[in-house]
Amino acid sequence: MATRIHLIMASSKLRIIDNRKKVTKVKILLITLATSALVATSSYAQDTLQQTSIATTLAVDIAQAAVSACSADGYNVSAAVTDRSGVLLALVRADKAGPHTTNASTQKAFTSASSRNPTSAIAENVSKSPVAAGMVDIPGFLVLAGGVPIKVGADTIGAIGVAGAPGGNLDEACANQAIEKVGARIK
Repeated sequence: MATRIHLIMASSKLRIIDNRKKVTKVKILLITLATSALVATSSYAQDTLQQTSIATTLAVDIAQAAVSACSADGYNVSAAVTDRSGVLLALVRADKAGPHTTNASTQKAFTSASSRNPTSAIAENVSKSPVAAGMVDIPGFLVLAGGVPIKVGADTIGAIGVAGAPGGNLDEACANQAIEKVGARIK
């Protein structure tokens, strides 16, 4: 009977040793996987690009601020806000704004986001340069004042387009007021 107990104890020691070996193998495997992931990440990093873009909640607030700014001056407008690529995130239309203002504001925002410039500057360039005049033929572009890029430093993170005031300069003023109003959130 004493021999039998000894064998059981010996086999339990073997199990403990085997479990320690398994734990060590698992640790080595985890370290290997983590190292592989880091190497893969760094090799993919040169093939990928991270960009900052405006969030939808902020886009809605900017569009609403632009419509409110123009309403305070007696203008019924629509305001559209896009992300950095020109994809529509928010569209707000004043109750009495004309139906054409929704498309016009969206196109102004798209134009500004695509070019990374205010549409008033583009309109000025088009009027002065026959070479730039071809920009009016780009699908989705609307070369009228009222589109303004939303920037963090030099990076464009979105754009706003306003349409419906009795002049593009007034549309642009409302757009700039809206950006200024939320300026603390754009950093």
